[in-house]
Amino acid sequence: MTIKYCFLLLMISQILIVNKAQTKAYETKYDDIDLDELLKNDRLRHSYVKCLLGEGPCTPDGQELKNALPDAIQSKCSKCTEKQKAGAEKVTHYLIDNKPDEWQKLADKFDKDDDYKTKYLMEKEKDKSKSSEESKDSEED
Repeated sequence: MTIKYCFLLLMISQILIVNKAQTKAYETKYDDIDLDELLKNDRLRHSYVKCLLGEGPCTPDGQELKNALPDAIQSKCSKCTEKQKAGAEKVTHYLIDNKPDEWQKLADKFDKDDDYKTKYLMEKEKDKSKSSEESKDSEED
């Protein structure tokens, strides 16, 4: 799982870093946020993008998120739960597929080599091929 997953999950779900019983972990109180609704809310999504890019004001939660990003990026989301990783994947896939301008701004800052986008597109193509083969097999039966 790449750090880009973690970055974008953090952007949308406002994951905060907290100390818990001698270990640091990302806050889980935002894990049940409806990511589909947040992704479709242009105003909210834009405000977080601008905050993270340093192009606009941050809410208190947005500022905490922005402060947490360096650790999340450096640790490659090692402190993320599986639910957070899945959410990050959902967010990044949505942005790449549906909001390429926003994705590009974020990628310019956080994925300069397009590592994440390249990996995602390769996986997407592989899934397409697999689906295509399964369709052929079922037609032959």
